[in-house]
Amino acid sequence: MARRGNGEGNLYQRKDGLWVGRVSFGYAGGKRRRKVVYGKTRREAAERLTAVLRARQQGLPVTMARLTVGAYLESWLAGARANVRPTTIVRYSQLVRLHLAPHLGRIPLARLTPADCASAYAAMIEAGSAPRSAVHAHRVLGRALREAEIAGLVARNVARLTRPPRVPQAEMRTLSAEQARALLRAVDGDRLAALYAVALATGAREGELLGLKWDDVDWDAGAIRIQRTLLRTGYELAEPKTASSRRSIPPGAAALDSLRRHRKIQAEERIRAGTSWDDQGLIFTTAIGTPLDAGALLRRTHYPLLKRAGLPRVNFHALRHTAATLLLAAGTHPRVVAERLGHTTPSVTLSVYSHVTPTMQREATATLDAVLRA
Repeated sequence: MARRGNGEGNLYQRKDGLWVGRVSFGYAGGKRRRKVVYGKTRREAAERLTAVLRARQQGLPVTMARLTVGAYLESWLAGARANVRPTTIVRYSQLVRLHLAPHLGRIPLARLTPADCASAYAAMIEAGSAPRSAVHAHRVLGRALREAEIAGLVARNVARLTRPPRVPQAEMRTLSAEQARALLRAVDGDRLAALYAVALATGAREGELLGLKWDDVDWDAGAIRIQRTLLRTGYELAEPKTASSRRSIPPGAAALDSLRRHRKIQAEERIRAGTSWDDQGLIFTTAIGTPLDAGALLRRTHYPLLKRAGLPRVNFHALRHTAATLLLAAGTHPRVVAERLGHTTPSVTLSVYSHVTPTMQREATATLDAVLRA
């Protein structure tokens, strides 16, 4: 039988063909402490034995060598709940349950390889998942393995060594300036007309708009403070996603006038609702003061509104893209647009709205040409 050197454990094949790895950890309580692993092939047994030895060297319980990817991800999710948004943990859980666990769950964590990760992503796409979903699964796995690496459960984060699937560049859908004006004309008189006026005037995210309170409006300064966002999960108000998301935006006179009209509409709704009114101080609410449901907003207001106006069927987020595109196309400095949108840096803005760059470059060329010819 084949054996390994002293102090490294023994590896041998039994008469029935099964490979056995055995390592001794000395004596405790008068009894020899041993660990035995098995494998159908020599390589399989050797890898399991190596995982046991690695766990021992790192001071971890030897049982960690048997920890599977699925069990680790469940444990990681439980710990992540205290540190991420409820909507984020829901998405993480879906990716783990539907994709990562079925493809990788039974593999011992210490034996996970880049090839295993790549196979899982390929299987997701073959089963009908979008490449972007596979990329999201890759990112979640990478975050989980990073913590496993820090904790010493794995020698390396194999997700970092795996190339994620390529995501085809999706065409950004926006409204033209004329279409944006047509939308505002179509929504005029609607109880949520101000929501559209503020959305197009600020480029704020949907959750930021639905989380606005009347206290966030500085009428004297003519500005709106973005201080929170409305989460879809449980309609909970939470801190903005990043530090740069917390910002003050001057929406312009037209949007502020629309907000004043909206305040009167809401005051009348408050009277009609009486004791049923749920006063949370929100600007954009249902007829009884409760937070608006983003899905219901799309189905009952947004898409019917676009249809009436004869406009393309774009989602609500397209209003943010429209505001940014119109600003950049008009020559607004990218840093100003980035601050308005709540982006971390102007480079993020230019990356997202790269479709506007060619127009900006042509205008810059024309400007420079005129200067040099003067």
